[in-house]
Amino acid sequence: MKRRFVIAVISSALLLTSVSFPASAQGTAGDYPNRPIRIIVPQAAGSGIDLQARLLAQKLSQSWGQAIVVDNRPGANAIIGMEAGAKAPPDGYTLTYVPVSALTINPFLYKSLPYGLQDFAPITQTVINPLGAVASPASGLKSLHDIVAQAKANPGRPYFGSFGIGNLTHLMGVLFATTAKIEMTHVPYKGQTPEIADIMSGQLQLGFTTISGAGDQIASGQIKLLATFGELRDELFPDVPTPTELGYTGVVMVGWAGLLAPAGTPAPVIAKLHADVTKALNLPAVKDAIQKQGSRVTISETPDAFTRFIKAEQEKFQPVVKAAGLEGSQ
Repeated sequence: MKRRFVIAVISSALLLTSVSFPASAQGTAGDYPNRPIRIIVPQAAGSGIDLQARLLAQKLSQSWGQAIVVDNRPGANAIIGMEAGAKAPPDGYTLTYVPVSALTINPFLYKSLPYGLQDFAPITQTVINPLGAVASPASGLKSLHDIVAQAKANPGRPYFGSFGIGNLTHLMGVLFATTAKIEMTHVPYKGQTPEIADIMSGQLQLGFTTISGAGDQIASGQIKLLATFGELRDELFPDVPTPTELGYTGVVMVGWAGLLAPAGTPAPVIAKLHADVTKALNLPAVKDAIQKQGSRVTISETPDAFTRFIKAEQEKFQPVVKAAGLEGSQ
């Protein structure tokens, strides 16, 4: 199966190179799509975002009978890919699969960006990626209350890890510390693997992380999941509370991804994209594959609902970026 899918992607790429994409072509819902489509992914091939985009592309290609090429444009914290998507012709034939940070953290982290929400026509949210706080069994931390007690007794403690400065996992720690009115010391890592390794060994007491990449270590007891940061308890860890349940109101943060078109894309095309992407994401095989990644399929009711969601996320993240001392730092 994997070999056939790789061949299909290569064949799609070869087909795309022989097709012209006139900028004036606007298309209508009646004949859309009638030629190959490109989905820009502003992260490297093999990342979780990339795998989700490729799964979606495969199902849409089968439904439409058109080649769909996933175009990886990693670099500069997703800026390279986002700029390419924003400047693409608004005809529905170039889409962008967006990670959460590109529209909710970057606008406040950077002094200027070559793109903004106004440059896109949101289609739908596609997935959420549950996040949580994990601790080393040797740390003695068994709940979020233990973190607060330790920090109040020893300001600056415990040390907490993240995937890097300005990363979503870093801002999780900042949001919790701000809400709980405590001080903790941030230890940035180059990704999840070294962070989790240090927590397992006891070198690091606490970490904020995606649950999907730490599920095996949580299940085996090598690390302890203290809380999940969604609005509700995570279905895979129903016995683990949320910060809200423990009295830390407003400490809600999840990773997510979604699909965008360039601003100005005809409304009938956006409506068709929303409808067809919804059908693809609701396929049992797609839901199962995404859940095995540790993510959950989440579909916006309408494109306008996705736009409102993004704006609400921006309002939530701006003060957190500021509290982290990172506003306009790049």
